Amino acid sequence: MPALPAPGGVAVRWVEGVRVGHWTAAEEGTGCTVVMPPPGTVGAVDVRGGGPGTRETDLLSPVANVQEVTALLLTGGSAFGLSAAGGVVDWCRERGIGYDVGVAVIPIVPAAVIFDLGVTGGARYPGPADAYAACEAMREGPPERGSVGAGTGATVGKLLGREGWCKGGLGAACVSTYDGATVAALAVVNAFGDVFDERMRVLAGAWEPGVGFVDAPRHGLEAPPRHPRLAVGNTTLVCVVTDARLTKAEATQVARMAAAGVTRAVAPVNTPLDGDVVFVLATGRRPGAAVPCGMGAAAATEGAIRDAVRRATPVRGVPTAAMRRAAPPG
Repeated sequence: MPALPAPGGVAVRWVEGVRVGHWTAAEEGTGCTVVMPPPGTVGAVDVRGGGPGTRETDLLSPVANVQEVTALLLTGGSAFGLSAAGGVVDWCRERGIGYDVGVAVIPIVPAAVIFDLGVTGGARYPGPADAYAACEAMREGPPERGSVGAGTGATVGKLLGREGWCKGGLGAACVSTYDGATVAALAVVNAFGDVFDERMRVLAGAWEPGVGFVDAPRHGLEAPPRHPRLAVGNTTLVCVVTDARLTKAEATQVARMAAAGVTRAVAPVNTPLDGDVVFVLATGRRPGAAVPCGMGAAAATEGAIRDAVRRATPVRGVPTAAMRRAAPPG
């Protein structure tokens, strides 16, 4: 099976049995991504951002009676895109996949959105048919990455407005823990802040002609965003998947630990302008402990965020960070 580069550069496999599918509308600047684990997978969530757009996340609470997740949808379109979850529900219903309540089998499909309307102009957002198509495209193994799926219209570095932003995207990374668990992360990076590399240098972010990347955490202390209305819709979405056997309470702790990977790679982060959400899907195929799994989740999340901007390609005129660096001074 193909492998993803781990944050430390060691190649490891994707989590067995977890399928990922994308629907991408590159010309319109939006898309969606479905993650489908095997039956019996435990789910959890940690919401940090001040403006999340989500569906059925309350079912992932440790006190909720539903113990498993059927599928997860990450999508563009802001609040409009949440309707796309109906397509995943229909796809699962047709195949009898979901939570059996006796009189029906109900697909449990939590969802979260990014705000990509600044790229699409609000003219297009994923709907049920598009999410259904993403289900049809699902496959096992490392997912396609870059400006695809929910990462199609993602952007980063909004401090200076549209004139200075960079293309975000969808990335992934995978690590192994000392007790044999595999922990992978898929990240959709649409952050208000900058993305930083392993040496804490700006990898992608707010850019100004003649200056380059301005380092948003520093610059933001000295001056307000130049275009506040363009800075309101931002999100980093993460889905951590592991083959470790975790309870819902343990998976929730892993989600909280995974959020540390977001803070190591993005700054500023978890702002009132962001809708940051971390999901965890634990398939339970092997024994695993919450602490090493959480450490692996943070490391994989950190790597997936950087992978997203490194693999991004331009969409609807939004340049990548590499294109910004190559631009002539002034």
